[in-house]
Amino acid sequence: MNKYFLIAAIVSILAWYLTFLATRLDRLHGRVETSWANLDGLLQRRAAIAIEIARSEIADPASALLLTFTAHQAREASVRDRSQAESGLTGALSILLENAESISTPIELSLVQELDELTAKIKVAIAMHIEAVTRTQMVRKKFLIRFFRLAGHAPEPMVYEFEGDVF
Repeated sequence: MNKYFLIAAIVSILAWYLTFLATRLDRLHGRVETSWANLDGLLQRRAAIAIEIARSEIADPASALLLTFTAHQAREASVRDRSQAESGLTGALSILLENAESISTPIELSLVQELDELTAKIKVAIAMHIEAVTRTQMVRKKFLIRFFRLAGHAPEPMVYEFEGDVF
């Protein structure tokens, strides 16, 4: 009887631990999705501000055309092309703001200020997303997670190349 009790206790502890791991992995996947949704929203807002800047007096016609193109490309890029599109928008914004000679109107100043604040938020959101992806990938590498296929059909979380860019 002690033998059966010991086996039942071991099986119960193993089942509890597997349930714990599966729940933790599910929460980590949810955290990755939430951090990506937050980052995506901020990037969409950055593209909208870039379009507003392109329509303002800050940009000359050639820069406005480039900025508008890269902003639209970033907004509508597929998952595969997202890194390149966001990097292009980052480059276009940095070139434009470096070459902006005089920002005189309050509207232009507020656009540039809003872009600066948004860039700071994007940096934080990127750091949070990278951290969530890294933790999820670490947990997914555990032997029991792989052996019992506790990740299910959830796709492997990934970090995009543009997240390594310096804004």
